[in-house]
Amino acid sequence: MIGMIFHFGDRYKITAEEAADSMKEISIFDVIGPTMIGPSSSHTAGALRIALLAGKLVRGRVLRADFTLYGSFAQTYKGHGTDRALVAGVMGFSTDDPRIRDSFSLAEQAGLAYSFTIGGLERVLHPNTVDITLQSDTGQSVSVRGASTGGGSCLIERIDGVAVSLSGDYNTLLIRQQDIPGVVAYITGVLSDYGINIAFMRMYRETKGKTAYTIIEVDGGLSDAIVPRIEGHPAIDSALLIQI
Repeated sequence: MIGMIFHFGDRYKITAEEAADSMKEISIFDVIGPTMIGPSSSHTAGALRIALLAGKLVRGRVLRADFTLYGSFAQTYKGHGTDRALVAGVMGFSTDDPRIRDSFSLAEQAGLAYSFTIGGLERVLHPNTVDITLQSDTGQSVSVRGASTGGGSCLIERIDGVAVSLSGDYNTLLIRQQDIPGVVAYITGVLSDYGINIAFMRMYRETKGKTAYTIIEVDGGLSDAIVPRIEGHPAIDSALLIQI
């Protein structure tokens, strides 16, 4: 290929190869955003995805959801529909579900109690951040911090006080375990038995030898049969599937 130069005024010039590489990194979804209900991909679709992922981290039906909003979420959550989107996400709605508009009344009908609180100033937080605490009818509870990162995408940054990184872009296995030798080897052995190809695998812990989380994002599907196999290890507290 001839080394062509593209000029953009006097300030920029790039080669054809550089232009091609730049275009490869841009998805059409980065341009038009997600299919969604609501005025803002960050404040509506992204918020809903955070709550949807949080809801998948507890077993049973969610009875109560408490939301603490930070940054621009705290400033515009009513006008941009962030509050309705968060409640809708906990109930399992998708970003293009027309029921999002009626999520408050639907939550009342379903017996889901919820609250919204404005959080304090924390400079380390992403501008679109929410803390979510959920309680289910199984007696289980979970506390999640998530950030809406733009274009309808999100990132779960904290689960029950442990710093993690969960995007929700892949089918995911979330494992809560004791941080002792042999547990990770057991987990990967089970996945190998089922022919699962691991895309990303990360372990998070706050203190050595205490509770840890292993997050495994995979190519393809995950069988429900994996969960009891993994939970069969005495050092594993729970395993949850997040099917995208």
